[in-house]
Order: sequence, then structure tokens, then C-alpha cells
Amino acid sequence: MVALEKPIRENEQIGVKNPITGAEIGRIDVATREDVQAAAERARAAQPAWAARDIRERARILMDWANRIWNDQPHAMEVIRAETGKPDGGAYEELAAMDNVVQYYSRRAPTILRPQTRRSAIPIFQKARIHYKPHGVVGFITPWNFPFLLAFIDMIPALIAGNTAVIKPSEITPFSARYGVDMLYSAGVPRDVVQIVNGGGETGAALVDFVDYVAFTGSTAVGRKVAVRASERLIPYSLELGGKDPFIVMKDAHLDKAAMGVLLGGLENAGQACVGTERVYVEAPIYDEFLRRILHHAERLVIGGGDGWDIHMGSLTNEREMLRCEAQIADAVAKGAKVIFGGKRRPDLGVLFFEPTILTNVNHSMLVMQEETFGPLIPIMKVENMDEAVRLANDNEYGLSGSIYTNNLKAGEALAMRINSGDVNINRPLWAWSTAAAPMGGQKKSGIGRRNGPEGLLRFVTPQTITLDATVAFLPQDVVHPTRLLRTYVSLRRKLMPFVPFLRP
Repeated sequence: MVALEKPIRENEQIGVKNPITGAEIGRIDVATREDVQAAAERARAAQPAWAARDIRERARILMDWANRIWNDQPHAMEVIRAETGKPDGGAYEELAAMDNVVQYYSRRAPTILRPQTRRSAIPIFQKARIHYKPHGVVGFITPWNFPFLLAFIDMIPALIAGNTAVIKPSEITPFSARYGVDMLYSAGVPRDVVQIVNGGGETGAALVDFVDYVAFTGSTAVGRKVAVRASERLIPYSLELGGKDPFIVMKDAHLDKAAMGVLLGGLENAGQACVGTERVYVEAPIYDEFLRRILHHAERLVIGGGDGWDIHMGSLTNEREMLRCEAQIADAVAKGAKVIFGGKRRPDLGVLFFEPTILTNVNHSMLVMQEETFGPLIPIMKVENMDEAVRLANDNEYGLSGSIYTNNLKAGEALAMRINSGDVNINRPLWAWSTAAAPMGGQKKSGIGRRNGPEGLLRFVTPQTITLDATVAFLPQDVVHPTRLLRTYVSLRRKLMPFVPFLRP
């Protein structure tokens, strides 16, 4: 069992705060280990009936769920904003991205999971059929930075595949998941098919001990613990972990678009995005002009906690990220970096606001270029050429995402192939993150497995092979050695395979 930091007390509660005002917006009951076990047992009992429904019926129910939320946008956005401090645009992005995922899987899952016929050892007389069976109960441990999207982006394909779900959302932002699960019930999902267990790391550790598959999104440190315990139990798992995403600006790039792309990627959710922009490499010939252009656009940013779509960046969600930003800035400045924009708290806007910050004269000895920041810091480094940019981009333990700006798409794609990351976005950051048909996930210490696309669905099933042999109607059955069958295979190989395409491997 994953070691628990402290025992969970009966009737223990956690207060949830609005990060802008600091006011408590509600409290959650912490699930004990026994609560988690009971939820998993209920989910296991409900799973056969849910899996027995036609996949198209499950897809229709989840499409109805998405439509209900889409029609309830103002309320859904209010729930997300209250516990994250995001502006309207950030909350809307979560809803839109999730809606896109449901649309994709509702239409494509029946085809992706359709039983397949494969070539057998002796074609014509034999065939192999592949069926996809759900794992059973899937446990989801989800983070606070995108509390609605990341609660359901993996759950939806798992449910369509016939699994049941028990989710442990972040204790910092539990109400977005609660809202989504309540809407699942209203759409017709049985209550034992999807359940929530609230709490901190202790509750998450207990969840790993009782489910049949674990999907974890969060830090690399915690993900390693999840992987160890899942491996001890011999259950499958997937991990979407940290990132230190590079952004390369080639010398032929449109500088205004590249500068705005850096700000978009670096300030998404106040920098609290694992697939954003955390370090920027700019070719020497355009470096000085690029700095002028990014400062020009940065000065026009609007930060705040109010309503409206004209706010570019909202609040951080918890103080830990603010302290990390300040520590990385102090380390960088002590080693020779310069803060050319921002760099300070903004208590006049709210308790957890931090200015968008641009640093120059940075190098890889600094924490801001080594460790995940998860805040609105944009360190920019001059490079002599693309070989140096690729070397530095790959000089990190993470490999989640990356971005390139160039006017030569062919050269950009060739450069992207040299970057060790799960995805690379050319001329628009964050785009792979919202492309439901394409897999995304990490290399190195950024994770294991993929979400989205067929790959994101197939991880929630296990293939079962069924072979069917019709030779009993033509050949006697050999008890010890299948001599006649082997002779048939040899004959086919010698005489027919060169001329009959479907008999070839």
C-alpha cells in the first residue's frame, strides 16, 4: 500500500476557498479508506450491467450529458471560476475542449471498439477474432488546474468502453467534478457507475488499492508513487505528469505572431498548464527585435478577477505556485538573469495574483530553465542556430509538449521530429491539447500512456483473442501432434502464398 501521511479521521472535512477573495466557498467530507473500498465495490457490482448496454446507448447518454452542460454554460463556468480564479475565457475553454472530446468518442468509439477479424495461422480454415473488454473499475485521480476538463477527459472514453468509475478530484477544486458527476446522473448514468471520493493524498492512495485501472494526472513525484503501487498490484495504469515545455522561434518566424504565441502558451491558466510554454529559445538574428515585440504585447495584457472576455489572465489557484515563482525568479536573478517585465505579486487584484513575468539572460544553470514552474514566468534564451535550440529543448527530464514558430512548415515539422516530447505545435501553442482525434501524452518523466484519439480509448480495454477452427469438418483431429494441420500449412506456404495476397502474413 502507498504510505499514508496521516490517518483519515471519521467525519473529517476540508474547506475550499475562492483563490481571488480567500473566502471559503464550501466544505467537503474526506472519504476514509473504508469509504473508498465501499465505493469501488459498488462500482464493481454495477459494471456488468453498464457494460452489457450497447456501446451506442452509452455514447448517447454521454452525448446527452455534454449537451446538458453546454446548455448550462453560465452556471458551469461560474462553478469552475469560483474555485480556480480563472477568467471567463479560461472556464469556457474547459467546457469547449470537453465537448469536443465527447463529440469525438460518441461518434468514433463504436468503430474503434468493433470486434476485428485477424489473419490466422491457417487462413480459410481458421480465423481469429479480437474483442475489446473493459477493465472493470477505473480510478481517476485528477488535479486542480483544469478541474472540470481533467476530471472527465479520461472518464468519458472509459465509460463509453463499458467501465465504471471512481474519481478522486483535487481537494483544492472538488466542486467542478461534483457538478459534472451530478449532470451525469441527470443524463441517466446510474449512481454506482460513477462515484466521487473526496480527500487529499491519503484518499488517492487508498483508491489505487481497490480499482482495476488507475488514470492519474498530476506531479511526477506523486505519479511515481502511483506507478509503484499499481505495479505491485499488477494492475494497468496511465500517467499524465509534469512538463517543461520548450518554445522555439526560428529566424524566419512572423515575430508578432510568435510573441503573442509565447504569451498565449506561457500565460494559459496563469501559467498553470502542463502543456503550456515554460522556456523560450530564439535565434540570435531576431532575438532583440523579438524582445521588443513581446514587450509591446505584454504591456497590453489585462489581468484581473472580474467578469468579461477581455481579461487575459486570472489568479493563481494556490499559494504554492506563487512561492515557486518567487523562488525561481530569485534564483535566476542571483545567477545573472534580468526581469524585463512583471515579477511581483498583485495583492490589489486578489490574494493570489502574480504579474506575467518575462526574464532574459537565462541559462540552464537556473531553476527556471530546469524545473517545472506552473506559474506565469516566461524565460527567454538566445540561441545561435536550430541545432543549439533542439539540444537545449531536449536538455530536460520532461518531454510533454513543445511549440515552434516558423514560416516554413516543412522545416518546422522536420525540427519538431527532433524534439523529444509527446506533441509539438507549429505556429499555434496548445493545439494538440484540444485535438480530440490525436493522442497526447508524455515522454521521459512526463508520463506513460496517451489520452485522446483511438489510443486514449484503447487503454481502457483489454483485447481478448478468440480463434475459430473449421478444419474439424475436413481433417481428423490429431491428439498429440497436429501433423495434418502442419502439412496443410506447409502446402499453403509453398504453393499458394506467392499468388494469393490474403494468405500472406
